[in-house]
Amino acid sequence: MESLFRAAISPLRDDPFGIAVSGGGDSLALLHLAAAAGCRVAVATVDHGLRPEAADEAREVARHCAELGLSHDILHWHHDGRGNLQDAARRGRIALLSGWARGRGLGTVALGHTQDDVAETFLMRLARDAGVDGLAAMAARREVGGVIFLRPLLEVPRDALRRWLLDRGIGWAEDPSNADARYERVRMRRALAGLSELGIPAGRIAGLAGRMAEVRDALDAAAADAAARMARIDGGDVLFEVPGLAALSFEVQRRLLMAALVWVGSAEYGPRRAEQERFVAAALAGRAVTLAGCRSSHAGGRMRITRELRAVAGQAVVPGEVWDGRWRVFGPDDKGLIIRALGEVGLLQAPDWRRVAVPRASLLASPAVWAGDVLVAAPLAGVCPDWRAEGAPPKGPLSSAP
Repeated sequence: MESLFRAAISPLRDDPFGIAVSGGGDSLALLHLAAAAGCRVAVATVDHGLRPEAADEAREVARHCAELGLSHDILHWHHDGRGNLQDAARRGRIALLSGWARGRGLGTVALGHTQDDVAETFLMRLARDAGVDGLAAMAARREVGGVIFLRPLLEVPRDALRRWLLDRGIGWAEDPSNADARYERVRMRRALAGLSELGIPAGRIAGLAGRMAEVRDALDAAAADAAARMARIDGGDVLFEVPGLAALSFEVQRRLLMAALVWVGSAEYGPRRAEQERFVAAALAGRAVTLAGCRSSHAGGRMRITRELRAVAGQAVVPGEVWDGRWRVFGPDDKGLIIRALGEVGLLQAPDWRRVAVPRASLLASPAVWAGDVLVAAPLAGVCPDWRAEGAPPKGPLSSAP
């Protein structure tokens, strides 16, 4: 157990890192493994405020940390009532942990997900008819908000962690929701137990998820190679050479177009699979089509993916802040100014916009500087006296596009 943990955190070397500990067996084992390995860690517990027992569990984690001589913080999350509760809680937890880590100067936070979590997630996604990406094993490492989230226990069965704790006389809290069949993950946990009785243990399913991750990586590499040959970043848009795109396999086409939608639309995830398939088919057929706040159009054998004006019409920030998830606009005296979409009103105040060779629809959804209703600057439209717009570069396969 200890050797697996040390191997998983070896890339950190001697750097300090954070640990998210709920008080359950998995995360508590992670905490004690880190302490036994002499790691320099800080600990955080997120109290979602959804169960009265959560506060006591957080205090119990604090007691463990005090005995180990480790710092501990309790982070509080409150549901705003919007969206799916479980998904909102997960996103809120990660956001809180990212902010906490940055505030403490930590570049990494370790999470206690296990081999069983990999297998359960595989079954959940299989039930939803997920494709290769969905069936691929959860990443051992991913970045959120400038912080690396590391899962060093993905090769360890949950039961093994609990045996390790029991051997050391360490108890843990059991969340009663883990026995509530209203939750999908609980149902999959029970299904996993049934499969194990049939000779299909969690480790074998997790191994299959790992092989699906290898397939995903191979497809990503093929998409990146294709992007280098037939995609181009044009301001805030993505251009594709249609003949080259049409010659690719559907899965590589889908990956390229979804990467474009995610970047142009500043989205965390792509749309649902059925919507993706409809978008790809329509776009390759030469039809203008919209999805996820983006629009495809065709001209001269090229497909352009651009932002829709209506998706950004209500967004406004002060200069220097991030606008539409990817743009920062900088300039001289910016007091009293705001950044919002250029729009129709702004385009009327940019008489030379045709000289920049950017389509009208793209300019309408581009960032501009305003003083009330007066246009001060629109860098992408050529109205930029001492102002500049910097866009976040695309990630994934489009990072290889010129």
